Amino acid sequence: MSGENTVLKENVFVNEKEKRTGVHNNVNSKKNKKEIKILAKNITRTFTVKNRGEKGVKEFTAIKDINLEIREGEFITIVGPSGCGKSTFLDILSGLSKPTSGELYIDGKLVTGPALDRGIVLQGYALFPWRNVRKNIEYGLELKKVPKKERKEISQEFIDLVGLNGFEDRYIHELSGGMRQRVAIARSLAYNPSVLLMDEPFAAVDAQTRETMQEELLRIWEKTNKTIIFITHSIDEAIFLADRVVVLSANPGMVKEIIDIDLPRPRKLGDVKNSPDFNWLSHKVWELLHNVEGNEKTKVINENRDIAEEISPTVDL
Repeated sequence: MSGENTVLKENVFVNEKEKRTGVHNNVNSKKNKKEIKILAKNITRTFTVKNRGEKGVKEFTAIKDINLEIREGEFITIVGPSGCGKSTFLDILSGLSKPTSGELYIDGKLVTGPALDRGIVLQGYALFPWRNVRKNIEYGLELKKVPKKERKEISQEFIDLVGLNGFEDRYIHELSGGMRQRVAIARSLAYNPSVLLMDEPFAAVDAQTRETMQEELLRIWEKTNKTIIFITHSIDEAIFLADRVVVLSANPGMVKEIIDIDLPRPRKLGDVKNSPDFNWLSHKVWELLHNVEGNEKTKVINENRDIAEEISPTVDL
């Protein structure tokens, strides 16, 4: 899908939403004025794989023609079917992998490899078990040869930010899953990257911890103003966190649609998830992931019925 078509689809969605609600998205209008932080142009990644049960090899296309503009300070979530190339795209953003074709720019500079302007948070934490919390957080600062006194001051700042006061000297095996992920986030933020890449960071924690971590992440994002690209399989998580949700198609992964999330901020999960707009957006993303063509009832809400009735016809029962 071309960048032009992506923008067209996004605008169509916004116009439908404005007709439905009568409210224009002023928050996102302000974000539109911010500079482009990340620019992906026709990103394609192919792999050479063996033919199953046959001789020779073949080309496997993981993602194809990804065109995406991400503004400075924006929170983007990416959803798509399993195997559609979400993590492949994140690897390219991090510089750990190169596209087969296409170009990726951050702050107008071509990405050719990893750099300290990007932090990465993974599902598996990737923490050092022989280091305590403080020493894990200071690892990137050590690589940058930051003096010891300054390292301690910076690590304490981020220990405070992620709510780990009193746990500075604990080792990783002494922490819960949620606390380990807080350490991973603090470590990624401590050396002050402008972009934070997150690959399903809350997938390994229980549901209650996951909801707490989502609200904590938004609080941290609002304080630090980082540009965040967040991969998830959860529709609810994608909508709750994001300024925009990028929906990828099944293999090969292509941008199917980009949806503006104009829910007001700051957000509290209990309030947001009970709102009609959240339910409407959730249904919209679900339709896209399941290749359901929305009829007129889901595209433009009937004037005589509210949003909840359109999404759930059983609401009258």
